[in-house]
Amino acid sequence: MFKHLFEPITIKGTTIRNRIMSTGHDTGLPTDGVVNEALVAYQEARAAGGVGLIVLQVSGVHETARYTTHLLMATEDHCIDGYRQVAEAVHRHGATVFAQLFHPGREILEAPEGMAPVAYAPSASPNERFHVMPRPLNHRMIREVVSGFGDAARRMWLAGIDGVEIVASHGYLPSQFLNPRVNRREDEYGGSLENRLRFLREVMQDIRSKTSEDFIMGLRISGNEMDPEGLSEDESLEAIEALAGGLDYVNVIAGNSSSTGGAIHIVPPMTVKNAYMAPFAAKVRKRIRIPVFVAGRINQPQEAEAVLSNGQADVCGMTRALISDPEMPNKAMQGRVDDIRACIGCNQACIGHFQMGLPISCIQNPQSGREIVFKNLKPASRSKRVMVVGGGPAGMKAAVTAAARGHDVTLFEAQERLGGQALLAQLLPGRAEFGGLVTNLLRELELSQVQVRKGVRVDRQLIEQLDPDAVIVATGARPFEPDMVRDGEIQVVNAWQVLQGDVAVGSSVLVTDWRSDWIGIGVAEQLARKGCSVRLAVNGRMAGETIPSYVRDHSIAALHRLGVPIIPYARLYGCDTDTVYLQHTASGEPMVIEGVDTLVLCHGHAPDMTLSEALDASSIHAYFIGDCLAPRTAEEAIYEAVKVASTL
Repeated sequence: MFKHLFEPITIKGTTIRNRIMSTGHDTGLPTDGVVNEALVAYQEARAAGGVGLIVLQVSGVHETARYTTHLLMATEDHCIDGYRQVAEAVHRHGATVFAQLFHPGREILEAPEGMAPVAYAPSASPNERFHVMPRPLNHRMIREVVSGFGDAARRMWLAGIDGVEIVASHGYLPSQFLNPRVNRREDEYGGSLENRLRFLREVMQDIRSKTSEDFIMGLRISGNEMDPEGLSEDESLEAIEALAGGLDYVNVIAGNSSSTGGAIHIVPPMTVKNAYMAPFAAKVRKRIRIPVFVAGRINQPQEAEAVLSNGQADVCGMTRALISDPEMPNKAMQGRVDDIRACIGCNQACIGHFQMGLPISCIQNPQSGREIVFKNLKPASRSKRVMVVGGGPAGMKAAVTAAARGHDVTLFEAQERLGGQALLAQLLPGRAEFGGLVTNLLRELELSQVQVRKGVRVDRQLIEQLDPDAVIVATGARPFEPDMVRDGEIQVVNAWQVLQGDVAVGSSVLVTDWRSDWIGIGVAEQLARKGCSVRLAVNGRMAGETIPSYVRDHSIAALHRLGVPIIPYARLYGCDTDTVYLQHTASGEPMVIEGVDTLVLCHGHAPDMTLSEALDASSIHAYFIGDCLAPRTAEEAIYEAVKVASTL
């Protein structure tokens, strides 16, 4: 089934057992700039799951490389022991490990103590996204940074890491030297292509001089930086061809950290086509004689197999797939494809957590990034009869987790279909993949042999009749209806009614969005694509304020292309006839929107407390999780399910 995916590949005497790679990605797990127990456990879980190659997250090569406060640093010898620990853990399970060597140049996110950072770059070319004006590197600092790459590589080599990857992707420092629109130097490091390649050539030479002959050295580069000021495909190809003779492999990706549109491709959301960088990788592979790695929305082993069998690349990066299910390689190799917990590309707990300064995880798999916390998820000392009420993501995950611990579990759902609000979420434009969350949980239920009773509305009497040892309530929520002044003439509907097709929406629509999340953006886009004239009023500073930036920015770009006006700082006050009245949340001044025939409310949810109120008057103890506890997202629902079920 996967003839190419599980074929070993040998690079410079090191054999990688299969073609599946976990690409370098910030985990947010390290503390004090060094590898710690949490990071070792995280990477060991993926090695045990069967991945071929693990590329560690970026390691700074110079003090000026600290682009976040939780960056790994490889500037002192005391870091060697930590890298040795992760190398030994990965090797113990038969996987190969490389380390990324990194300097961000002008791409600085933060500095200690809340100060504005000092950034260094080839030239004083401003960063658009972080609003950083860098200081041009002088020759002394260039020599220091070049030497820093070599010294960091030597430390990795001494630690037993199998190779290093120079990060020239996403508009970071090496890319800034390559880019003639960023590098405006007039010395030997600027101007001609040969001069702009000089920095990378010196870095490569320094690494070679400080490591052994069999130590692997690769380059990660964006094939297209997806920005008018970024590197184009032709420019990247030209640089790759010029450098390939001194490298052992090239790893291609897309995007640029310096712009909003380019940054989306650092971790592309589910609206981006799967394996979309494979055609560029194929162009590279035709022009050079070293292995070509590729990443970018390769979420399923079938997709990776297709890329490999088509000759487009030699190794496939499947990072988020491995965050969602570290056992994915083992399951695929065993032919258990249906058992894989497929990544749905939501970006919520992986890059979304990182952007909040938190360790990454996965909304489907809370154990990811919490390997130490959940390492003792062992069978219970006594099997209990567990009753789970509610068949949305929270209830399904609670049932699966409780069953995995040896309990006798029955899941009750009032509707005839499991999935809860996830069934609505998948109806939003570009978010059909979110339905994979339900598909994955249904398979987990099947494998765990949980008894499922659909079409049964649970009340206090039924619980008393069945007399379970434990009750977990996950009855979800319903649309919240805000208080507002209205005369009853204008059509007022909620997002659920629109998505389910329960109402006929008029031609002129105002969507009011209290949550500033996926729903308001998605409903506005859906109605605009159906031909409605749509305006989106958001009770926040921007649409999608509460969701991961790459998802938000991609969706806002879609609304802009559709001509949907976005009104920020908008609190709903009321409506009459064809007019909706808003209030500016900062100034308090009125905002009047006329010519509206349908008002769509995206105002969040109210917890379904019917069962909890009934149980309050009884002696029955129950655990409440997910939206019936407090309306939030699928991430909190699933996390609470695992947390509660692990204590039973």
